[in-house]
Amino acid sequence: MASNAAAPFWRSAGMTYITYSNLCANLVRNCLKEPYKSEALSREKVHYTISKWADGKPQKPKSVNFYRLQNQ
Repeated sequence: MASNAAAPFWRSAGMTYITYSNLCANLVRNCLKEPYKSEALSREKVHYTISKWADGKPQKPKSVNFYRLQNQ
């Protein structure tokens, strides 16, 4: 029931739930005091590997570093 009440707010603001969630998480991280703030900001980094497949075999994997939230 609570999620139905919140949906019109972020949808009427032109946001997806992921955008709304990231905005809220960023606000919470910025409210933290040190050393918790720097620890939380360090967890923002996401590292993953992409492997393309050709003829049923994986090609050379490519490592990607991505920051979930850009400076807003």
